[in-house]
Amino acid sequence: MVLILFAVLPYAVRHTYVAVNLWTWISIMNPHRLAYGFTHDAPVAAIAAAAALISLVVTKDKLELPKARPVVFLMLFVTWMCITTAASLYPTESIVQLTKVLKIQIMTFVALAALKERKHIELFIWMNVISIGFYGLKGGLFTITSGGGQRVWGPPGGFIEGNNELGAALIITIPLMNYLRLAFPNKWIKRGLLVMMLFSAIAALGTQSRGAFLAICAMGFALWLRSDHKLLTGMFVVVLAAMLVGFMPSSWENRMQTINNYEADGSAMGRINAWQLAINIANHRLTGAGYEAYTPETFAMYAPNPTDIHVAHSIYFSVLGEHGYVGLLLFLGVWLGAYGLAGRIRKETRNDKELFWLFHLAGMCQVSLIGYGVGGAFLSLAYFDLPYNIMVVVVSSWFWLKAHGKKAESSTPSVAMQPS
Repeated sequence: MVLILFAVLPYAVRHTYVAVNLWTWISIMNPHRLAYGFTHDAPVAAIAAAAALISLVVTKDKLELPKARPVVFLMLFVTWMCITTAASLYPTESIVQLTKVLKIQIMTFVALAALKERKHIELFIWMNVISIGFYGLKGGLFTITSGGGQRVWGPPGGFIEGNNELGAALIITIPLMNYLRLAFPNKWIKRGLLVMMLFSAIAALGTQSRGAFLAICAMGFALWLRSDHKLLTGMFVVVLAAMLVGFMPSSWENRMQTINNYEADGSAMGRINAWQLAINIANHRLTGAGYEAYTPETFAMYAPNPTDIHVAHSIYFSVLGEHGYVGLLLFLGVWLGAYGLAGRIRKETRNDKELFWLFHLAGMCQVSLIGYGVGGAFLSLAYFDLPYNIMVVVVSSWFWLKAHGKKAESSTPSVAMQPS
């Protein structure tokens, strides 16, 4: 871990896009948490972020923050989060959480400014896929060998430590794996990515997350809609789903059935109580309650059941309770803007073989955003890096398209990826 870090740092300082990828690997995969000794608790993410900030000053690469609708909404959302923190019910605790969120968002803006070329976008996609795909392969193997009787968990100390969060991350990443499989020319890499997709789906089921199960259903339907051979793809998806679900034990089936009987599930009712709390807070406070507002005092004031204390477990209701209706509208603007921009990319590249890689990429980004929108409805992942990275991919791809058009690097295609 230390050797990799110090080998990459000189390049990270000179090239911002390298620093962005180093940060992405460390922040999403948390590889240092899998290491032994002093590296386990070393501030490697801070080192990567520092390298990125230094590179902004010393790099000779062209850096420019693109002006696109998702970026504007994100800037407004970040500004509004600072305002809601100043007006929060618990300013001291809220500032601590805001600091964590700002670190992620600053790096998001750095990535938006740095990823300009096709090779930058491709490398960024690979870094996200490898970071989550590692846990997909590992978790899928664990699910198979354990017969699906034990839950799959993520690395300690990060956003995806919990089983629910890891399940959602896997679902979000599978479409990006599929894009690389479609675009990569090497048959062995294609097969490897197909195996990673399969194991990641198994691992997502192995997390026993009901939110991940709903997300994978939505994602599978979206993938089917994106397919050129809907009958064949539909039959394949149905057969594969039946095999995967049939493999899982009865305990998994019983847990998934609680989706229909949520009234009898204490965890589900606790979430609904927290959602009502968020609505009541937003109705009474324009700026919401700020971060870290899930306390006995706030539940006593705003919740239907003041003794059933839970966090919101929803990207929508957590943003609503913490930042009010204004914050929720800005948050939704980021994702609706990214989804719409991906649709514009598909529209402009649909009939151009030279730009077919962008057509596929935009489609898979839309599928990932659907997975995030559905799975995130039941998870506290409003500030997780990975969805924002997908937004970065969409925006960077749009501006690459505007800058290059039909003069894309088709004459000298990337070694890593070529149009299918």
